[in-house]
Amino acid sequence: MTLKPALIGALTGAALIGSAHLASAADEITVAYFLEWPMPFQYGKAMGIYEQEMGVDINWVSFDTGTAMSAAMASGDVQIAVSQGVPPFVVAASAGQDLQVADIAVSYSDNDNCVVAEALEIDKDSAGELEGKKVGVPIGTAAHFGFLRQMDHFGVDITTMEIVDMAPADGAAAFAQGNLDMVCGWGGALRRMKEHGNVLLTGAEKEELGILVFDVTSAPADFFAEEGELLAKFLKVTGDMNAMWNSGEHTDEMLPVIAKDAGMDLEATRETISTFVFPSVEDQLSAKWLGGGVQDFMSGVAQVFLDAGSIESARDSYASAVDTGPLEAAMGM
Repeated sequence: MTLKPALIGALTGAALIGSAHLASAADEITVAYFLEWPMPFQYGKAMGIYEQEMGVDINWVSFDTGTAMSAAMASGDVQIAVSQGVPPFVVAASAGQDLQVADIAVSYSDNDNCVVAEALEIDKDSAGELEGKKVGVPIGTAAHFGFLRQMDHFGVDITTMEIVDMAPADGAAAFAQGNLDMVCGWGGALRRMKEHGNVLLTGAEKEELGILVFDVTSAPADFFAEEGELLAKFLKVTGDMNAMWNSGEHTDEMLPVIAKDAGMDLEATRETISTFVFPSVEDQLSAKWLGGGVQDFMSGVAQVFLDAGSIESARDSYASAVDTGPLEAAMGM
């Protein structure tokens, strides 16, 4: 398995670029997000609420993976990344990139997984048969972390496997063509993967093993320091959109807008977003999340990647990778 050189090379390079070219937020910022990943913030995005509340123009740019988000933030092309997976955040932070977590974007243990080709007839009771198989995995992402943890749980020697770094959409296409034995991903791509195979563990079963799956809103530390108030306003709108969705009173109004912005049909959007949890700001600041739980979880993620040889080193602590100041300020707005 030759994951490490490509992953470390890309992310270390991105970290060395730094954020020297960070754009001024005085008139425009760029925000990264995912297509086929429906979230309440997209209602605010589509309706222009962020621009109205923040007083700046926003250039919204879609990405395929959280690792690509990290690289874009390192080069200064992106100031805020919405729903970046914790594993790609940890990989970048471990490589020396100065990123910080601003909030918990979404929790989704049932919407990130690995799927085994139906023709193999392999399930959790015969997972050992995956040794020697070809797997498509988006390296350095939440799906990669879940893959490593699941294979460790089942005692599968990943050094026997042919692991190909593939974005979920590409992996789903290759899987449909019969070119992969197993594939890992999320969102719309995961739905397409399931048309041709089965998962080994459900979201609940993964959580029992401590395989949490959640994304964060992240930004370069320089942006936190220089534009903390602007970031707080961004988080305030996000929190308002989440509360609006969580109330259950605006589903009919919000869902079509979110679906269109996510590039999905209405029913696929409804199905996907029903598996998502959007914690309130109060919950996010609790011990379970940003009050200590996330920091500890990041250390665990780093150790998994370190043991797998996917990163060269880990931080002694990831406490400094979380800054709750802007989120706390957002509560008072």
